[in-house]
Amino acid sequence: MTKAELNKYKHILETKLAELSHAVRDREGIAIEKSPDALDEVQHAAERELAIRNLDRESQLLRNVRAALRRIDEGTYGVCVRCDEDINPKRLNAVPWAPFCITCQEIADQNRDQEGEMFEEVLVA
Repeated sequence: MTKAELNKYKHILETKLAELSHAVRDREGIAIEKSPDALDEVQHAAERELAIRNLDRESQLLRNVRAALRRIDEGTYGVCVRCDEDINPKRLNAVPWAPFCITCQEIADQNRDQEGEMFEEVLVA
């Protein structure tokens, strides 16, 4: 990967880092609001749950962006952390914080899905 390409990705990642850092600090949506109306309580709970899920997703993305910036500093950016193969530039253009090549990402997704299924089975049993 050329220095110009690395600088391009670094700029994209730093912009995303600033955006996510601001979003993660804004936690107004998870405040617990009491209401005398039961329907309002249900609505507030649903909105709070959505805000928590969004915060969780953004926090995970923030960790991934920080890890990608570390890989740039270490000189390993653009290389799959699992198999050490180069990550396709098209993938990096779409997901600049991607730690895995597409093949390893599919394996990670399958493993995560299987773990989720096993967890659900335990909850049901």
